[in-house]
Amino acid sequence: MQKDVNNLKNEALAQIMEADSLDELEEIRIAYLGRNGKITQIIKSLKDLPESEKKATGVIINQSKNSLIDAINSKKNHLKDSTRRWFDASIPGKKLNTGSTHIITQAINEISVIFERIGFIRRRYPEVEWDWYSFEALNFPENHPARDEWETFFIDTKSDPKFGSMLLTPHTSSGQIREMENVKPPIRMINIAKCYRRQLDISHYPMFHQFEGLVIDKDINITHLKGTLDYFAKSFYGQGVKSRIRPYHFQFTEPSFEVDFSCTVCLGKGCKLCGQGWLEIGGAGVVHPDVLKAGGVDPKKYTGFAFGWGVERALMMKPGLNIDDLRTLYSTKLEVLKQF
Repeated sequence: MQKDVNNLKNEALAQIMEADSLDELEEIRIAYLGRNGKITQIIKSLKDLPESEKKATGVIINQSKNSLIDAINSKKNHLKDSTRRWFDASIPGKKLNTGSTHIITQAINEISVIFERIGFIRRRYPEVEWDWYSFEALNFPENHPARDEWETFFIDTKSDPKFGSMLLTPHTSSGQIREMENVKPPIRMINIAKCYRRQLDISHYPMFHQFEGLVIDKDINITHLKGTLDYFAKSFYGQGVKSRIRPYHFQFTEPSFEVDFSCTVCLGKGCKLCGQGWLEIGGAGVVHPDVLKAGGVDPKKYTGFAFGWGVERALMMKPGLNIDDLRTLYSTKLEVLKQF
């Protein structure tokens, strides 16, 4: 029987050494030391041994039992230690991922601050607008191409007897009329809002942002417009950037101008990007007398100027950004957004 006890002990020790989980170790303990375990059964059979063998066999059984208990406890501690993760409470924790302001929102905030410094008040008018505010009051004739359904997003709803069809505003210029209705001159407004047109390519998007400037007061002329353009160019792009105006035609201004800024890459010297040193930014002009009348302002008493440009287009011209596709600004890829 003593030989059987030693064999069971060695068998159990081998299984304990191979155990790789606490659950497996517990099964081994029950198999050998439990109520019906193999070692326990031998202990129960001691009464059947001759008196001369009982004492020696009992000593071996107790030694084997204690050896197994020690081995199980040691293995248990080892398994517990192996599952613990090293931790140093003095080390700073991992920083949580945080978002940031979108690059277009950053540009809108910067533009707002630039104009607020010279007395412009930030406004925002409806994105869902009436034809009258977007076209009729701005001197657009009935057959003008911009009023075609292939250029403008018209909304399928009943027309208003006075204001005409409902649409998604194609430009922030509709805010000029609403501002004149709400505020009597003098007016110095900057309107920044979303606009919608049926265009999609590397430099156009069906939804985009515009900022519209409107100044109305007594004796306002083109020199005030030019000074405002120069101020914005230097504030937004840098002190070395200049502006120029070229004759053009817009329905709601007379005279009208295209606005160019000197290239932010070559500073007006001429390069592959600009060709002759200038980059087109948008339109501007002296507010048409008919537009003043539509807004309830007396054109014999007041004059004004207006300008309207795309936020995205202005942003793409910023030095150092190297954005050659407007659609990049609307990317949802984190590797793009994290750059800003």
